[in-house]
Amino acid sequence: MSDRLAVLLQYLLPKQALTAFAGRIANARGGERTTRLIRWFVRRYQVNMEEAANPDIASYDTFNAFFTRALRDGVRPQADAALTCPVDGAISQFGRIEQDQIFQAKGHRYSTTALLGGDATLAAQFANGQFATIYLSPRDYHRIHMPCDGTLQRMIYVPGALFSVNPTTARGVPGLFARNERVVCVFDTAFGPMVLTLVGATVVGSMATTWHGVVNPPRRGEVTEWSYAGQHITLKQGEEMGRFLLGSTVVLLFPQHGMAFNPAWAPAKPVRLGEAMSTPR
Repeated sequence: MSDRLAVLLQYLLPKQALTAFAGRIANARGGERTTRLIRWFVRRYQVNMEEAANPDIASYDTFNAFFTRALRDGVRPQADAALTCPVDGAISQFGRIEQDQIFQAKGHRYSTTALLGGDATLAAQFANGQFATIYLSPRDYHRIHMPCDGTLQRMIYVPGALFSVNPTTARGVPGLFARNERVVCVFDTAFGPMVLTLVGATVVGSMATTWHGVVNPPRRGEVTEWSYAGQHITLKQGEEMGRFLLGSTVVLLFPQHGMAFNPAWAPAKPVRLGEAMSTPR
C-alpha cells in the first residue's frame, strides 16, 4: 500500500470507535481466547519474551497485562549519562527546536505551544531548546521511565485525534503529534524544566502514570490540568513514570543549553531503555 493511500485511510477510519473496541478486547479476561491472541501477537511481532519478568504467556489474564509486562531485572542497565533513553523504540526525530518549531518529518513541523495544549507560557521555556521523538512499535516494551531525576510539577491532558503514529503517518499527517490525544508531564530537573509527553494513537486504549493511574478513558473533551507543585513527587533516573496500554510515541522537550544529545543517535535508529541519550556525565 502506498504511503498516500495509507494516510488517506487514516482520515476515513472511525478511529475513536476502533480504539474503544480495542480497549475492551485488551481488558477482557477471555481465558484461552486471550492466550491465543497473545501467542499470535508474540509470533506476529517477534516479541522477545525471554526479557520479560514473567515469560509465561498463558499466565497473563488480559492482553493489557501482557502488553504492559515488566522486564527482568538487569536486562536494561542504566548508562552512566546525564540523560538516559526513557523507552524501547526507534528515534523518529531529535535535535534543536527552531524558536518554537519542532521538526516532525520532511515538510512537516509543529509548534511547542500546540503540543502543550495551547500553553504559550510553558512553551516559551523551550524556545530554541532540544526535543526528541521516539516511536514505540507493537513489539517494544511499553513502560516509560525517567531519563533523569525529576520533580513533578504538572500533568496536562490534551484531547485530540487518534491517528496512527507510525513513520508513514508521521510523513503524511501535518502536526501529527500536536493533533493526537496526549498527556503532558512537566518536571523540574537539574537541566531546568523538562516535558515528557505521552502521545495517544489509534487503538491505544489508555495512557497511565505511576502517580495518577489511568488518565484516559474517560476521554475528556477539554484540556484538563493537575497541579503537583509542593507535593514533592520526585522520580529518580530510570524509575517507571508511566505506560501505554497499546503502543505509541513519546516526545521530550528540554530547554536551551540544557543538554547535548548522544552523537551516536540518528533518525530511525533503534534505541533501548537506559542507553545514553546525552553525552557522558
